[in-house]
Amino acid sequence: MARVEAALGVEPPEEPRADCTIEQRWESYTSAEHGRWRALFARQAALLKDRATPEFLAGLTQLGVAAEGIPDFRRLNDVLERTTNWRIVAVPGLVPDEVFFEHLANRRFVATCFIRAPEQMDYIAEPDVFHDIYGHVPMLVHPIFADYMQAYGQGGLKALGLGSLTQLARLYWYTVEFGLIRGPDGLRIYGSGIVSSKTESIYCLEDPTPNRIAFDLKRIMRTEYQIDRFQDCYFVIDDFAQLFEATRPDFTPIYRELASLPDIPSDQLLPADRRLQANVSA
Repeated sequence: MARVEAALGVEPPEEPRADCTIEQRWESYTSAEHGRWRALFARQAALLKDRATPEFLAGLTQLGVAAEGIPDFRRLNDVLERTTNWRIVAVPGLVPDEVFFEHLANRRFVATCFIRAPEQMDYIAEPDVFHDIYGHVPMLVHPIFADYMQAYGQGGLKALGLGSLTQLARLYWYTVEFGLIRGPDGLRIYGSGIVSSKTESIYCLEDPTPNRIAFDLKRIMRTEYQIDRFQDCYFVIDDFAQLFEATRPDFTPIYRELASLPDIPSDQLLPADRRLQANVSA
């Protein structure tokens, strides 16, 4: 699944390398850009303390993703490489599927460098540096989730050759981007698309509208998703070990099975679905 994260109207700071990477050039950020990061960080930090999974919050603390401004990828990499042997590589925007998967398979997370404009503080169509770093990177400190991301990259390279990218992309969407986890105090967020969004952080846990469905690998891989509004459904894991174990087997026979089954609309419930209740409060 390619990263849909081109900075509209912004020229790349340099010609990308063969693997689509560039230098972050942290020194080139303006005070206004750092200010937007601070505003986003402060807002989400207050919102997520009782909504995000403890593993995300612990990763945020361990990385030292500070409220002062856009982090320097080099400093984050010092921590990541010591902890789970991952590193962040900067890209100017959209990268080809094969390049995206190749980076993940080698424990390299691709991240954009640009920060959203002032009028995009509540919603941005393409992921920016806040989404990529604040949203994704703290979970890469967690050993099991870090291994899951590498396995996903390896699986992506295989899916390209099997023509099954659509099914695999849905797994990424409903786990890495919009995943929920069940904890002792109710549902919590780990998906990056949620933790970097003020409004969806509340909606996904507390609004009665969406369906919250217990994790089911094949169900997820058949389910369509929305890219321009809140999700109709969220899939909930019991723990990260469940996620990694469910996705460990060879997907080749699963792809063959799913090829004969219809896609499921994002708002449709199935009789076999195990629904979970919204949090009363968070």
